[in-house]
Amino acid sequence: MTGIFADGFSDRPYWWDITPPRDIAPGPPPETCDVVVIGSGYTGLHAAITAARGGRSVTVLDAGVPGQGCSTRNGGQVSQSIKPGLAALARRYGIQTARAILADGFASRAYVEDFIRAEGIDCGFATVGRFHAAHSPRAFEAMAAAARAQPEGFEQPARVVNRAGQRAEIGSDRYCGGVVFGDHAALDPGRYHAGLLDLATAAGVRIVPQTAATALDEDETGVTVTTTRGRISARDAVLATNGYSGALSRWHQRRVIPIGSYIIATDPVPVSLMDELIPNNRIQSDSRRVVYYWRASPDRRRILFGGRVSAGETDPRRAARRLRAEMLRIFPQLEPTPISHGWMGFVGYTFDTLAHTGSRDRVHHAMGYCGSGVGMASYLGMKAGLAVLGRQDAGTGLGARPFPTRPLYRGRPWFLPAAVEWHRLLDRLGL
Repeated sequence: MTGIFADGFSDRPYWWDITPPRDIAPGPPPETCDVVVIGSGYTGLHAAITAARGGRSVTVLDAGVPGQGCSTRNGGQVSQSIKPGLAALARRYGIQTARAILADGFASRAYVEDFIRAEGIDCGFATVGRFHAAHSPRAFEAMAAAARAQPEGFEQPARVVNRAGQRAEIGSDRYCGGVVFGDHAALDPGRYHAGLLDLATAAGVRIVPQTAATALDEDETGVTVTTTRGRISARDAVLATNGYSGALSRWHQRRVIPIGSYIIATDPVPVSLMDELIPNNRIQSDSRRVVYYWRASPDRRRILFGGRVSAGETDPRRAARRLRAEMLRIFPQLEPTPISHGWMGFVGYTFDTLAHTGSRDRVHHAMGYCGSGVGMASYLGMKAGLAVLGRQDAGTGLGARPFPTRPLYRGRPWFLPAAVEWHRLLDRLGL
């Protein structure tokens, strides 16, 4: 052990120890196919599987190894994925669209479980519930009120836990109570992605790694994708790059905000300590605007703790120190435990804190999951595949509104440092 770091500290995701990135030999892409999918994460693979099973020839491109982005770097937490509540959505879009958006959130949660079970993907999926902790008395009152007055048709199991009873859910006295959401789930994101790769390959999808798309051109006959290994002509393209979208499509780049999210894993902890910290094996998070979330590893040996640690981007070792400091504020019992892994990935945020899906001529997209992408990326990827097939059931509430941007935004979040510091101030004030 060197300082806070374990001997052999790794800046690769903990999940890669269990399921290393798939070694697929790169090769030239085909000259033609029906559908080109750009990005091989959850979104891209679900779109590819759906389109291929519908009879299309599908090629999936990735600039690196399959799933190298947040699909194998996330915390493996699954929820309904919609941040604004019904009232806020109704003020923005009207009640009909608001209800359709919330319905997408509930559908995404159901879809990912149903898909995993139907396809037999061995990824440790389990409905463990979430303890969402209140960082202030004001936050607790708001959370409790919302749990007790859920909108009709969108009820989910929710149990209010006051401060006196929170030790039954979390081994910490830092919080002011919270709410247990019984339907939230957990999985191993690396194993889930590996299962999707197997299904895509079995469906006839051609996976082309180490092949970056450098230009995307449309005409009346279809789409031409220029890559570092040649060109592909296709009828349709699916842009499935989320927080890694870059300049391939300037229109999409102006609408997705790449934000670094950081995670650490501890060395193994004693069983008795794990039972104290996370007694019911729930995923956990708190109500701060600068979000932190944590869980036990699937074998209940390690704590995986994630969040946003700085106003700008930083390296995994520096992030690990800051995340550990936040973790110890919640769980001082972990002071002697070194950090074995620290890594990061880019999530895709949007200006309205909602995911988006739709198409511009023959280029379809699904992106902007705002940190809740396991279920929603799977669901909207599937919907993008249905759109490619021209299916009537491809529509979504999330696709029924404009995809906003802001003046002067060109893909570099220059406003992020000020926004993060403002939110941290509100968190410190308990607002």
